[in-house]
Amino acid sequence: MPVRNTFDKRLIFRNIEIGGRDEILQYIAGKMYALGYVKESYVQAVIEREKVFPTGLPTEAFGVAIPHSDAVHVNKAVIAVCILKNPVMFHVMGAAAEEVLVKFIFMLAIDDPAKHIEMLNKLSVIFQDRSIMNEIAGLEHDTVYQRLTYYMNQ
Repeated sequence: MPVRNTFDKRLIFRNIEIGGRDEILQYIAGKMYALGYVKESYVQAVIEREKVFPTGLPTEAFGVAIPHSDAVHVNKAVIAVCILKNPVMFHVMGAAAEEVLVKFIFMLAIDDPAKHIEMLNKLSVIFQDRSIMNEIAGLEHDTVYQRLTYYMNQ
């Protein structure tokens, strides 16, 4: 996937304060739908998938979640980024009984399942680097877009 076009500035949200996990997922997915990246069915599909297959990841810097749905709900690939003002609880990927406070949400809309692992690998490099995550957490909106695009193309 050409990662240069993976992010959309209109889908980068900073200091969001909406409510719990489902409300935040609905908000982000709704914005993706409004911009035509996903089908209307994506909104509910991503919430339902998160309940069955949680995506919370405890990392050194901040808790991260990578919610997504099946490609059938996607029109065009994009990653939405949400940096929360106050972290919210997500269940941990692969250990649903455990919870993690999440500050960063990277909502994936991948239109080709073969590209899914490639995207996750590129994102995991960012998640696992405390200095990158701390840098991104302190940046302004436009700079978040620029830095993420830069790191995804390394």
